[in-house]
Amino acid sequence: MIVGWRLTDHLCTDLPLDALEMALWRRGGQADALDGLVHHSDRGCQYLSIRYTDRLADAGAVSSVGSRGDSYDNALAESTIGLYKTELIHRRGPWKGLDDVELATMEWVDWYNNRRLHSACQDLPPTEYEALYRAEINPATLTPAT
Repeated sequence: MIVGWRLTDHLCTDLPLDALEMALWRRGGQADALDGLVHHSDRGCQYLSIRYTDRLADAGAVSSVGSRGDSYDNALAESTIGLYKTELIHRRGPWKGLDDVELATMEWVDWYNNRRLHSACQDLPPTEYEALYRAEINPATLTPAT
C-alpha cells in the first residue's frame, strides 16, 4: 500500500521528508509508528541526508541503502514507480503543470490502494489485504456482523 507520497519539481530533502510525514500521519502519528520497518531506497542524496535519516530513526525505522548499481534493495519501490509511470504519467500525459499531475496522482494512489487487485495480495486491493492481516494478528479489531 502506498501510505506516503509527494510531488515536487526538485530532489531536495523536503521531498522524501514530506512523503514520510504523510506516511506517519496515515499510520497514526505515533513516535514509533514505523518501529521495526526497514526503509529501502537508492543512494539519492535526499535519502542519505542527516535530516531524513534522523527522522526515520525517530520513527523507529532502519534505513537500508543498497550499494552502487544494486537494484535489489529498492526493487519494490522501483516496481511501483514503474507502474505509476506506465499506468498514469505516460498514458495521460502530456501534463499542463505540477498541479494536474498531483491531482491525478492522488486519484491513482486512491485507486491503487483501494480498488486495484494485486496478485501478491491474493487478488485483493492493499487496503483490504492489510485489514485482513491486522484482523488475523488482532481478532479484536474485527467488527461484528450485523
